[in-house]
Order: sequence, then C-alpha cells, then structure tokens
Amino acid sequence: MAIVQEAGTALWQQHLPADHPFQWPDTDSSSAAPQARVWISPRQRQMSPGEGLPQGQWHPRVLWVGVGCERGTAQALIAQAIEQICGHYGLAVDAIAGLASLELKADEPGLVALCQDHHWPLQLFSSAHLSTIQVPHPSAVVAQAVGTPSVAEAAALAAAQASSAQATTPPLLVPKQVRRQPGVSGAVTLAIAQASREYTGREGHLALVGTGPGSLDQLTPAAKGAITRADVVIGYGLYVDLIRPLLRPGQIVEALPISQERQRARRAIELARWGLSVAVVSSGDCGIYGMAGLVLEHLALSDWDGQTPAVAVYPGITALQAAAARVGAPLMHDFCAISLSDLLTPLAVIEQRLTAAATADFVVALYNPQSQRRTEPLALAHRIFLAHRPGNTPVAIVRAAYRPQETVICTTLDQLLGHPIDMVTVVLIGNRTSRLHQGWMITPRGYL
Repeated sequence: MAIVQEAGTALWQQHLPADHPFQWPDTDSSSAAPQARVWISPRQRQMSPGEGLPQGQWHPRVLWVGVGCERGTAQALIAQAIEQICGHYGLAVDAIAGLASLELKADEPGLVALCQDHHWPLQLFSSAHLSTIQVPHPSAVVAQAVGTPSVAEAAALAAAQASSAQATTPPLLVPKQVRRQPGVSGAVTLAIAQASREYTGREGHLALVGTGPGSLDQLTPAAKGAITRADVVIGYGLYVDLIRPLLRPGQIVEALPISQERQRARRAIELARWGLSVAVVSSGDCGIYGMAGLVLEHLALSDWDGQTPAVAVYPGITALQAAAARVGAPLMHDFCAISLSDLLTPLAVIEQRLTAAATADFVVALYNPQSQRRTEPLALAHRIFLAHRPGNTPVAIVRAAYRPQETVICTTLDQLLGHPIDMVTVVLIGNRTSRLHQGWMITPRGYL
C-alpha cells in the first residue's frame, strides 16, 4: 500500500513493525507496484477510477478556522461559509480541528452552537495576544473596534501554532474571507491555518510504571496493563528491553540513554498533553529513585492543574525488596535506603546520611553503590559502618536480582570490598542483631 502523507505527524511511521505493508513513494522509488494508495492530507481529492487500484484518503484534523463575526451572526451563515470556503480551496471539512476566535466571542450563540454540533473545540485568545501575530491583512478598523488588527487570520494562526509541535509559524492556507447572505443576519470573516500536528480530541494520560527487578514474572498485573494499553512507552533502553515482550506492534516506543532523564520526562509530558496515553517505565518502583518524581516535578513547574494530563502511579517491587527476597528476611526491622550516587546529591550529604543510619543501627540498602569511575562513596560507606558495627555484621550483595545474570553473595562487613559490585547491585548491610544461617540472612523482629 502506497502512503502519500502531506500533513499530520509522521511519528507513527517510525514505529511500525518490520513487516508492515506500506510504501512511501516520495522516498522509495525501488518498491514494487502498490496494490492500493492512501493519501493523508487535509485536501479533498477527486479519485480517478481509471488507475485500476483501490484508493482512499484520510484527513488528519490539522486545520484551524479563525472566525470573526458580527454579534448575532446566524449559525447557518457560519456553517455555510466554512463549507463554501473549504470547497473553493479544495480542503476537507473533516480535516478541521476546531475553530478559533477572540475572547469576546465566548458567548456568541451561532459560533458556540456550531462547535457543539460538530464536536469542534473553540479556542479563544485575548486581543492582546492576537495583536502580536503578524498577518497578511491587518485592519485598522478592526483594531479600533476590538483591540487587535486581525481576528480571523490571527486566531487561525494562534490556534495552529498552539497545536503544533514546532516553533515555526504555521502556514495560512486561506487568507481572510468575508461572507454575507441576503436575508440572513450578520456577517462572518474566516481564515484557515494548518497545524503541523493533528488535533486528537483526547485527554492525555501519564502512567508512571515501576517494572520491578527485571523479570516479567515480578511485574504487577496493573503495571502490565498500563504498559500494554499505552500509545507510547518511554524509558531507559535497558528497562525497555526487559519489558519488550509486553509491547505490541505499532506502539510508539522511545528508548533514551541513561543520562537523559529530564528529556524523557519532558517528552512524556509533551505527548500526554497532545492527547496520547504515555507509560514512563522505571525499574523497581518508579517512585523510589525512579522517574515518577521527576515527571511530577516537571508538571508542577508548568502550572499543572493536577488533572490534565491525568496521572496514575503504578508501584513495582523495589530493588531492595527483590534483593532481600533472594537472601531471606534481612528487612524485618527498621531499615533505610541510601543512594551512593553523587551525581545529584553532594558526597558530603551522602556521608551525613550514612553516618546517621550507621549510628541509629538501621539495616541499610545501598543503591548505585559503585561504577567503574566512582568508587570512593562505597569505600566511604565501608569505613563509616565499620566504625559503628562489628566486622562480622552480615552483608548481602545482590546483583541483577531476578534477571538471567543474577548473582547473590552473602558475606560480612569486613569482606565487603573484596567482591565485585556495580551499578545494578544492591548492598544490604545488617544491623547489630542480623545474622547469617545456612546461607540465609535474618534480622530478628523481636518475637523470640
């Protein structure tokens, strides 16, 4: 099937399964003759039956109609003007995303009723905002009347710009056109601009998903459902690979490097505000050293109202829970988690927290304990705990829990640094009552 796409996002093209049946005639001249052809365009084409193959057209909702009208203009006049102008310029009414106008028109009966009948959104802008938009046909008369030299053209451009994913000025396909009709009250001025991205008409949703330690068996049913339902899945590449069996053909999957957490959060919010359902995946629990906090921080900085886009958090089995389960019951008494990564937390602060935890006799789970270049924080933690606990304090070193490359080592505090430890390792340091028994680590709760 040959696809000729002239408008709307091409994001879907980038995430098709390898065996998709589509051809792109504009870029692939070596393809076999197509058996069907589809145009994706706001323009209304007249299909030629003589080509001998099935043809179709899909009109993405990319057209924003700017409307200026006299008070009391009839709904029928506005509707007729839109149909006539779209027909004259070869545009499909089905490609209309919505109407746009001045805030003063919020209660214009004919305009409001037309939007309701067609399920079109009505975007309204202040005269101050519209007056900043460059248009081809400004009017001093209009400026004197409503405070902006353009309503129809400026509103169409403003709405198309707000709906676009790019900062460039959208094209004005139809300059302002004035329509009156004998015997019908009012007059209407229309202009049409094209957004770079179609209007979805949907409320977006953000699912912040904890995928657990890595094995799909450890993923909660609710988290699995959130991933499979999502239009888009975003996450660190390694974590996306771990859940890849859950992904479905055609699902948009964006795997970003480990150092691009901010970019992942911003991208997820952008797509959710566009109206897509987005799952942001983190290993373990998304609210413990995961992406949930960062996404919510970005939303808060953007004056999020707490409702749109909707947000749901799906907890997962944490790394410390998974590690603990592999060695017994080391967390039966008070415990805490401390990350040794000093990328976002100063080493001096980490040292304070290590000292406090060691002094208070918490069982401690150390996250991000050591990388190839960053070894000092773990050595520091080792010195601090040895100053407050005996050298024979039980320690569990669990790497890649529940994954094929899992390793589990039970040792003692004085032998901690003699074992391989990396960024996918969790180190569990027992308290003064913790003990090892036949390879199992136990921290008594106090019942016996």
